[in-house]
Amino acid sequence: MSDLAPAAFGLRAHSGWAAMVAIAGTRSDPFLVARRRIGLVEAGHRETTQPYHAAAKLDLKEAAEYVRVYAERALAMAMESLRAAINNLRGEGYRVGVCGVLMSSGRPTGDLAPTLRSHALIHTAEGHLFRNAIAQAAAGCELAVTAVKERELFARAESTLGIPAGGVAARLVEMGRAAGPPWRQDEKYSALAAWLALAGADRAARRT
Repeated sequence: MSDLAPAAFGLRAHSGWAAMVAIAGTRSDPFLVARRRIGLVEAGHRETTQPYHAAAKLDLKEAAEYVRVYAERALAMAMESLRAAINNLRGEGYRVGVCGVLMSSGRPTGDLAPTLRSHALIHTAEGHLFRNAIAQAAAGCELAVTAVKERELFARAESTLGIPAGGVAARLVEMGRAAGPPWRQDEKYSALAAWLALAGADRAARRT
Protein backbone atom coordinates (compact mmCIF):
# COMPACT_ATOMS: atom_id res chain seq x y z
CA MET A 1 0.00 0.00 0.00
CA SER A 2 1.29 3.47 -0.90
CA ASP A 3 2.28 5.69 2.00
CA LEU A 4 1.52 8.79 -0.08
CA ALA A 5 -1.25 11.00 1.31
CA PRO A 6 -4.30 11.41 -0.97
CA ALA A 7 -4.81 14.78 -2.63
CA ALA A 8 -7.17 16.30 -5.19
CA PHE A 9 -6.98 18.96 -7.88
CA GLY A 10 -9.60 21.65 -8.48
CA LEU A 11 -9.58 23.50 -11.78
CA ARG A 12 -11.36 26.56 -13.14
CA ALA A 13 -10.72 27.21 -16.83
CA HIS A 14 -10.48 30.56 -18.61
CA SER A 15 -9.58 31.48 -22.18
CA GLY A 16 -6.08 30.11 -22.65
CA TRP A 17 -5.36 29.24 -19.01
CA ALA A 18 -6.79 27.66 -15.87
CA ALA A 19 -6.47 28.14 -12.14
CA MET A 20 -5.40 24.97 -10.35
CA VAL A 21 -5.53 24.28 -6.61
CA ALA A 22 -4.50 21.06 -4.88
CA ILE A 23 -6.10 20.03 -1.59
CA ALA A 24 -5.14 17.26 0.81
CA GLY A 25 -6.38 16.20 4.22
CA THR A 26 -9.82 14.82 4.97
CA ARG A 27 -13.41 15.68 4.19
CA SER A 28 -13.72 17.47 7.51
CA ASP A 29 -10.22 18.94 7.62
CA PRO A 30 -8.86 19.84 4.15
CA PHE A 31 -5.78 21.98 3.59
CA LEU A 32 -4.03 23.61 0.65
CA VAL A 33 -0.91 21.95 -0.74
CA ALA A 34 -0.42 23.73 -4.08
CA ARG A 35 -1.85 26.39 -6.37
CA ARG A 36 -0.77 27.65 -9.74
CA ARG A 37 -1.90 28.97 -13.09
CA ILE A 38 -1.55 26.50 -15.95
CA GLY A 39 -1.35 27.45 -19.60
CA LEU A 40 -3.70 25.99 -22.21
CA VAL A 41 -2.12 27.72 -25.20
CA GLU A 42 1.41 27.10 -26.44
CA ALA A 43 3.81 30.02 -26.29
CA GLY A 44 4.09 30.11 -30.07
CA HIS A 45 0.32 30.23 -30.54
CA ARG A 46 -0.71 33.01 -28.17
CA GLU A 47 -1.81 35.28 -31.00
CA THR A 48 -5.34 34.53 -29.84
CA THR A 49 -6.95 32.89 -26.85
CA GLN A 50 -10.33 33.08 -28.58
CA PRO A 51 -10.26 30.28 -31.17
CA TYR A 52 -13.89 30.55 -32.30
CA HIS A 53 -13.55 34.29 -32.79
CA ALA A 54 -10.56 33.59 -35.04
CA ALA A 55 -12.36 30.73 -36.82
CA ALA A 56 -15.32 33.00 -37.63
CA LYS A 57 -13.06 34.86 -40.08
CA LEU A 58 -12.34 31.67 -42.07
CA ASP A 59 -14.44 29.61 -44.44
CA LEU A 60 -16.25 26.73 -42.78
CA LYS A 61 -13.78 23.98 -43.74
CA GLU A 62 -10.79 26.01 -42.60
CA ALA A 63 -12.64 27.02 -39.44
CA ALA A 64 -13.36 23.39 -38.52
CA GLU A 65 -9.70 22.45 -38.95
CA TYR A 66 -8.53 25.50 -37.00
CA VAL A 67 -10.79 24.65 -34.05
CA ARG A 68 -9.78 20.97 -34.16
CA VAL A 69 -6.06 21.73 -34.06
CA TYR A 70 -6.53 24.37 -31.37
CA ALA A 71 -8.48 21.93 -29.17
CA GLU A 72 -5.75 19.30 -29.59
CA ARG A 73 -3.10 21.80 -28.52
CA ALA A 74 -5.13 22.88 -25.49
CA LEU A 75 -5.55 19.24 -24.45
CA ALA A 76 -1.83 18.54 -24.86
CA MET A 77 -0.92 21.61 -22.82
CA ALA A 78 -3.37 20.67 -20.08
CA MET A 79 -2.04 17.11 -19.87
CA GLU A 80 1.55 18.31 -19.74
CA SER A 81 0.74 20.72 -16.91
CA LEU A 82 -1.28 18.21 -14.90
CA ARG A 83 1.37 15.51 -15.24
CA ALA A 84 4.01 17.94 -14.02
CA ALA A 85 1.83 18.93 -11.06
CA ILE A 86 1.13 15.28 -10.21
CA ASN A 87 4.85 14.48 -10.25
CA ASN A 88 5.69 17.54 -8.15
CA LEU A 89 3.18 16.59 -5.49
CA ARG A 90 4.34 12.97 -5.52
CA GLY A 91 7.78 14.28 -4.65
CA GLU A 92 6.22 16.12 -1.71
CA GLY A 93 4.47 12.99 -0.44
CA TYR A 94 1.02 13.31 -2.05
CA ARG A 95 -0.84 11.07 -4.48
CA VAL A 96 -3.39 12.83 -6.69
CA GLY A 97 -6.17 10.48 -7.76
CA VAL A 98 -9.17 12.78 -8.20
CA CYS A 99 -9.97 16.13 -9.76
CA GLY A 100 -12.85 18.58 -9.51
CA VAL A 101 -13.55 20.58 -12.68
CA LEU A 102 -15.84 23.60 -12.71
CA MET A 103 -18.28 23.58 -15.61
CA SER A 104 -20.75 26.02 -17.14
CA SER A 105 -24.48 25.52 -17.51
CA GLY A 106 -24.25 26.59 -21.15
CA ARG A 107 -23.70 23.96 -23.83
CA PRO A 108 -22.43 24.43 -27.40
CA THR A 109 -24.75 23.52 -30.25
CA GLY A 110 -22.31 21.00 -31.72
CA ASP A 111 -22.89 22.55 -35.16
CA LEU A 112 -20.08 24.86 -36.22
CA ALA A 113 -21.86 26.94 -38.86
CA PRO A 114 -24.59 28.43 -36.63
CA THR A 115 -22.09 28.79 -33.79
CA LEU A 116 -19.83 31.01 -35.87
CA ARG A 117 -22.79 33.22 -36.82
CA SER A 118 -23.68 33.95 -33.18
CA HIS A 119 -21.47 35.98 -30.86
CA ALA A 120 -23.13 34.43 -27.79
CA LEU A 121 -22.65 30.89 -29.13
CA ILE A 122 -19.01 31.66 -29.95
CA HIS A 123 -18.36 32.56 -26.31
CA THR A 124 -20.19 29.44 -25.12
CA ALA A 125 -18.17 27.23 -27.48
CA GLU A 126 -14.86 28.77 -26.41
CA GLY A 127 -15.60 28.23 -22.74
CA HIS A 128 -16.57 24.63 -23.45
CA LEU A 129 -13.36 24.03 -25.44
CA PHE A 130 -11.10 24.99 -22.54
CA ARG A 131 -13.18 23.28 -19.85
CA ASN A 132 -13.36 20.15 -21.98
CA ALA A 133 -9.58 20.21 -22.46
CA ILE A 134 -9.12 20.30 -18.68
CA ALA A 135 -11.61 17.48 -18.05
CA GLN A 136 -10.16 15.28 -20.81
CA ALA A 137 -6.61 15.92 -19.62
CA ALA A 138 -7.53 14.92 -16.06
CA ALA A 139 -9.11 11.70 -17.32
CA GLY A 140 -6.05 11.11 -19.51
CA CYS A 141 -3.89 11.40 -16.40
CA GLU A 142 -6.08 8.67 -14.83
CA LEU A 143 -7.75 11.04 -12.40
CA ALA A 144 -11.37 10.44 -11.44
CA VAL A 145 -13.18 13.61 -12.53
CA THR A 146 -15.92 15.29 -10.52
CA ALA A 147 -17.65 17.82 -12.78
CA VAL A 148 -19.50 20.58 -10.93
CA LYS A 149 -21.59 23.33 -12.50
CA GLU A 150 -20.23 26.57 -11.13
CA ARG A 151 -23.63 28.03 -10.24
CA GLU A 152 -24.37 24.88 -8.21
CA LEU A 153 -21.00 24.76 -6.45
CA PHE A 154 -21.99 25.90 -2.97
CA ALA A 155 -25.29 24.00 -2.97
CA ARG A 156 -23.39 20.87 -3.97
CA ALA A 157 -20.83 21.53 -1.23
CA GLU A 158 -23.55 21.98 1.38
CA SER A 159 -25.13 18.66 0.41
CA THR A 160 -21.90 16.67 0.01
CA LEU A 161 -19.95 18.05 2.95
CA GLY A 162 -22.86 18.48 5.34
CA ILE A 163 -21.76 22.06 6.07
CA PRO A 164 -23.99 25.13 5.56
CA ALA A 165 -22.97 27.28 2.59
CA GLY A 166 -21.91 30.06 4.97
CA GLY A 167 -19.68 27.65 6.83
CA VAL A 168 -18.11 26.47 3.59
CA ALA A 169 -17.40 30.06 2.57
CA ALA A 170 -15.88 30.82 5.98
CA ARG A 171 -13.64 27.76 5.72
CA LEU A 172 -12.40 28.89 2.32
CA VAL A 173 -11.59 32.31 3.76
CA GLU A 174 -9.59 30.63 6.54
CA MET A 175 -7.75 28.51 4.00
CA GLY A 176 -6.81 31.60 2.01
CA ARG A 177 -5.72 33.48 5.10
CA ALA A 178 -3.37 30.63 6.00
CA ALA A 179 -2.02 30.39 2.45
CA GLY A 180 -1.68 34.10 1.77
CA PRO A 181 -2.33 35.88 -1.54
CA PRO A 182 -3.29 35.36 -4.25
CA TRP A 183 -6.64 34.02 -3.02
CA ARG A 184 -9.28 35.27 -5.41
CA GLN A 185 -12.50 33.71 -6.64
CA ASP A 186 -10.47 31.46 -8.96
CA GLU A 187 -8.54 29.95 -6.05
CA LYS A 188 -11.59 29.73 -3.78
CA TYR A 189 -13.76 27.99 -6.34
CA SER A 190 -10.96 25.67 -7.44
CA ALA A 191 -10.23 24.78 -3.82
CA LEU A 192 -13.89 23.95 -3.22
CA ALA A 193 -14.05 21.80 -6.37
CA ALA A 194 -10.97 19.93 -5.13
CA TRP A 195 -12.53 19.57 -1.67
CA LEU A 196 -15.65 18.00 -3.20
CA ALA A 197 -13.55 15.59 -5.26
CA LEU A 198 -11.52 14.65 -2.17
CA ALA A 199 -14.69 14.13 -0.13
CA GLY A 200 -16.12 11.89 -2.85
CA ALA A 201 -12.96 9.79 -2.95
CA ASP A 202 -12.97 9.51 0.85
CA ARG A 203 -16.59 8.36 0.85
CA ALA A 204 -15.88 5.78 -1.85
CA ALA A 205 -12.87 4.45 0.10
CA ARG A 206 -14.99 4.01 3.21
CA ARG A 207 -17.46 1.84 1.28
CA THR A 208 -14.74 -0.59 0.17
